[in-house]
Amino acid sequence: MAATARCGLATRGVLYLLVGLLALRIAFGDTGEQADRQGALADLSQHPLGAALVWAIGIGLVAMALWRLSEAVFGAAGPDGRKTTKRLAAAGRAVFYAVVAVSVLSFAAGSGGGRSSDEQSRDLSARAMELPAGRWLVGLAGLVIAVAGVVIAVGAARRTYRKHMDMSSADPWLRRAVDVLGVGGGVARGAVFTAAGVFLGWAAVTYDPARAKGIDDTLRSFAATPAGPWLLVAVAVGLTLFGLFSWAQAVWRRV
Repeated sequence: MAATARCGLATRGVLYLLVGLLALRIAFGDTGEQADRQGALADLSQHPLGAALVWAIGIGLVAMALWRLSEAVFGAAGPDGRKTTKRLAAAGRAVFYAVVAVSVLSFAAGSGGGRSSDEQSRDLSARAMELPAGRWLVGLAGLVIAVAGVVIAVGAARRTYRKHMDMSSADPWLRRAVDVLGVGGGVARGAVFTAAGVFLGWAAVTYDPARAKGIDDTLRSFAATPAGPWLLVAVAVGLTLFGLFSWAQAVWRRV
């Protein structure tokens, strides 16, 4: 299971690196691929051995889902890993990564999974709003995602990830480098989650599913701020840092 966890973390790192690099290209004027998971997979599949790498990513995400499922069933590493809240959080992550894994494997098999995150976000919002109290459900989901983004960013700034990692044998300069990756990457990741949650909440307030944004539109919205494309550059660099941080976690995280 430790090997499964490290494989999953490394795979997550690959996806964040690819999305971050696509966002950088958009910031500098490239309007090609979507800066989300589907865009990353489409870009990767165009390179030599790309199809095999997409399959590898799908398998890595299955490993990630299995690791989180094991945490939900048996508890996570650490003294408080068996708490009910920790197990429930792990179960939620297991479901999330299972859904993502199915999407990636479907893409690899050429049988679906090709919709962008923006299309998926709008479609899900529209369907949810058709339900009784659907507007409130969408608004609540937006609030949860936004709050989760703030928690992620604050946790990264406070370096709470350190309690999950064992770098006692690493050189001091290496620990400092991982802190740069963890803080910068975590804050950028939290900012993206928060912005996506705000857009989803605004879609509920205005009763307009088209205002819900996926990762690609959320990232592009950073370039529409007074800071211009440079804010998108900063967020994109942060996402690439989080990809590298995920690789560091694959090596030193307690699992």
